[in-house]
Amino acid sequence: MLWSLLGSKEDAHNSMVHSYRHGFSGFAAKLTKSQAKKIADLPDVVHVVPDSFYKLATTRTWDYLGLSAANPTSLLHETNMGEQIIIGVIDTGVWPESEVFNDNGFGPVPSHWKGGCETGENFNSSNCNKKLIGAKYFINGFLAENESFNSTNSLDFISPRDLDGHGTHVSTIAGGSFVPNISYKGLAGGTVRGGAPRAHIAMYKACWYLDDDDTTTCSSADILKAMDEAMHDGVDVLSISLGSSVPLYGETDIRDGITTGAFHAVLKGITVVCSGGNSGPDSLTVTNTAPWIITVAATTLDRSFATPLTLGNNKVILGQAMYTGPGLGFTSLVYPENPGNSNESFSGTCEELLFNSNRTMEGKVVLCFTTSPYGGAVLSAARYVKRAGGLGVIIARHPGYAIQPCLDDFPCVAVDWELGTDILLYTRSSGSPVVKIQPSKTLVGQPVGTKVATFSSRGPNSIAPAILKPDIAAPGVSILAATTNTTFSDQGFIMLSGTSMAAPAISGVAALLKALHRDWSPAAIRSAIVTTAWKTDPFGEQIFAEGSPPKVADPFDYGGGLVNPEKSANPGLVYDMGLEDYVLYMCSVGYNETSISQLIGKTTVCSNPRPSVLDFNLPSITIPNLKEEVTVTRTLTNVGPLNSVYRVTVEPPSGFQVTVTPETLVFNSTTKKVYFKVKVSTTHKINTGYYFGSLTWSDSLHNVTIPLSVRTQILQNYYDEN
Repeated sequence: MLWSLLGSKEDAHNSMVHSYRHGFSGFAAKLTKSQAKKIADLPDVVHVVPDSFYKLATTRTWDYLGLSAANPTSLLHETNMGEQIIIGVIDTGVWPESEVFNDNGFGPVPSHWKGGCETGENFNSSNCNKKLIGAKYFINGFLAENESFNSTNSLDFISPRDLDGHGTHVSTIAGGSFVPNISYKGLAGGTVRGGAPRAHIAMYKACWYLDDDDTTTCSSADILKAMDEAMHDGVDVLSISLGSSVPLYGETDIRDGITTGAFHAVLKGITVVCSGGNSGPDSLTVTNTAPWIITVAATTLDRSFATPLTLGNNKVILGQAMYTGPGLGFTSLVYPENPGNSNESFSGTCEELLFNSNRTMEGKVVLCFTTSPYGGAVLSAARYVKRAGGLGVIIARHPGYAIQPCLDDFPCVAVDWELGTDILLYTRSSGSPVVKIQPSKTLVGQPVGTKVATFSSRGPNSIAPAILKPDIAAPGVSILAATTNTTFSDQGFIMLSGTSMAAPAISGVAALLKALHRDWSPAAIRSAIVTTAWKTDPFGEQIFAEGSPPKVADPFDYGGGLVNPEKSANPGLVYDMGLEDYVLYMCSVGYNETSISQLIGKTTVCSNPRPSVLDFNLPSITIPNLKEEVTVTRTLTNVGPLNSVYRVTVEPPSGFQVTVTPETLVFNSTTKKVYFKVKVSTTHKINTGYYFGSLTWSDSLHNVTIPLSVRTQILQNYYDEN
């Protein structure tokens, strides 16, 4: 096809970027706009789209979630820790020398594995073993878009080897082997391992470092090729901690490479887990929203790094830091502000501390305030104060943002605005304010509460509001895992935060479930995870969602809740789906038959009238536009005891009536699947926001719970100018 367009075999070869053979039929090539149009007009071509790019969505976790290696009856031991399961990771590559990839005690490579390890810069087949069984890299799409990229001078390795550390980190969380006695800066010590420590890892490097921009980027064409290869190689779970930003492409738009590739992977029985994005706490920011993907939100752990600050009036304030240096005795404390009789420039804003004179900060601890959600504000403040000869910095900011150590273990302690204001009032009222800073200490368990992280992207789903996203939440704040020896690390380990860290936690759980239930579909695995999730933290306390202000978490913050690995192994019932369900979904939301046919690879005709998207068999019910009443249908499949009877319990959203028919479901040797109907009506007389409730089917052993999210829209497209 390219030969006929470009005129020679050589030009066709030079134009080719990737050929997609396994999950679907297609190719990526370097073409001008006019050439692309000519290709698109050919009778054998269904679609031509430009390439697009993705960004990285960037320990204690498993004990916190109750998945302890010390419990001989746990899911971990029942599945032999995920043995014979292959987790594919699409990311920045892998650092194979890390101890988390040791294959001590591993048996043979799974017989269904067809992949291998590619040779490249500082990487060859000897870097793989029975743990790290696959490593490939995909750069052609990146090179096609970045023609000035100099591979010789680049810091990145033109091979599966990781420069950034992100890929190594997420691989550890999903399936890293046991590595004892690891800590970070003397904090959070213990054994590091992944969710499925005996699962096998296959790395597909599709993300590359741009030296000029100091960023890492991932071409959609390369991601698609990585997914295509992973399908051929035989992975059981695909973990993808990458994402774009809103506005999103539709699910049938193949410019969204992750959605397109995931669709074909799921049809081949591969569970695809993706990060939900780091654009929270704003609503409508969640990404990777396709209904065949498991989309993951991030929570905190039951852990904090308490750092005592003692003021000169003997009041002790607990800040948060990763400071392990020597204690700082009582030292002069200053908030840079004009005393009213100076022509000097003063600023107490963290990002503007550099405008203060050195003598304002020299030999002192500096208090500053910031509204920035990013860790860079903290690091900048510490750098400015240190450069001026200061001895420490206290940063007042909104609670919930991830903390990290400052360079050279400089004392930088975060407090919230309320505590920052308390310190400021003391500073202004004291003639000679002083503060003492003690080293940080790790607190685990109660009274540290679990929260949905501030940065974690929130629903509702901006593409299809009736599809609840995110699906589930997992720990993603200050997660200790392996990295490269090219990054700022401690013993080759580092703490990172992001939904990037939460997604592989779910990938690890999915690997264990696949090991236990080889016949379960990706939809069944997602259902088991969602319907058994904690709605409180493991201690029974409410989960809050961080933001301004903080609030009790709802399904748009954490989907079904916080993952409960042990419960997910035995859900009793599942909301299962296959190709037919996904086609009905695409018909129901209005995609044209041509685009649906392009995605699935065969001619599709939607029914007339089209089905209702509300009947899509998700483990959730979301009704975004209820006028008076609506009836939705769900189907449950029994995966528990053969003869089972389930009864329904409903917690209706406020102002809504919910009726379930029938109220009892009976399963036996001949009845494996049963459908039920849910009628929802509103008593609200005005357009409302979303209200939340739940629907639970229970027998004596199982509670199968799904979230209900309903919004009344009496008059759609109505805008209240007030």
